[in-house]
Amino acid sequence: MASKARRKQREPVFESVRVRGFCRVQAGVRDKKTRRLRIVGDSGWIKNTITNNGRDQYIAATVGAVSGSKVVSHLQLATQSTAVDATQTALVGATRVRKALTASTLATGTLRMTASWSSSDNTAAVTIGSIGVHNDLSTGTMGSGQTFTTSQWNSNQDLSATYEWRF
Repeated sequence: MASKARRKQREPVFESVRVRGFCRVQAGVRDKKTRRLRIVGDSGWIKNTITNNGRDQYIAATVGAVSGSKVVSHLQLATQSTAVDATQTALVGATRVRKALTASTLATGTLRMTASWSSSDNTAAVTIGSIGVHNDLSTGTMGSGQTFTTSQWNSNQDLSATYEWRF
């Protein structure tokens, strides 16, 4: 009696792409003589929330060149101190000006976005507690955001922010 060899069926291969976001905000004061920046506040690296809109319109739709997709262009500081929800489209208490960001990629599959605010962007002290990524200077939708320990942004301080989406 001939034996029949069973063929092993292959399982389909599923691959997922995971995106995690991180941000960091630093405040500094320029030395009047040397013009060197002395860091006086640092949020450290904080994991952030990529919003539903960020996953749909900033990431998936942009990769597919879908009409209406969004591209990161600005960082916004705000007073919001409660956790960012994935359904939010903007931060609460947006402050001063959105700054055009500089985007680059790292060899590790990371999108890095940076922006800086000079002391002249801030005419009076304001408490900040969150940062978000947007696609427009004044309107647009937030792609991701995060809160951090609130800090006083004084009119003599420069700020810098680094935001990353790690794939």
